[in-house]
Amino acid sequence: MTVKLQIIVGICLFLALTVIVYMIKKRSLDLKYALSWLLALVFVLVLDLFPVLLTKLSMALGVWAPVNMIFFLGFCFSLLIIFTLTVMLSRMAERVRKLAQAVAMNEEKLDRMGRELKKLQEEKE
Repeated sequence: MTVKLQIIVGICLFLALTVIVYMIKKRSLDLKYALSWLLALVFVLVLDLFPVLLTKLSMALGVWAPVNMIFFLGFCFSLLIIFTLTVMLSRMAERVRKLAQAVAMNEEKLDRMGRELKKLQEEKE
């Protein structure tokens, strides 16, 4: 990797890190969701600062070109993010279902209490 490309990648990583930290501070991004992105940024930053590590990693795994290793790692990271988001979506869907059931039960209880109150008021008169 050329020095010019390393500098460009480093600047992009710094900007991405700045945006993520800003979104966390603004509370538009929850820390538990941002951790995977922060870890990925740190990992890529280490590979950017020490490109020899990328070359050694790609050689150890039998990948011919370090660039292909970057694409492979990006693909694996994307799959991890998709899986994590799918798990969270499933949990949220279950939570929404339980909350909807609780609201329906409370509405039924409130309606029943309203009918009983109305009945008691009619009996009083």
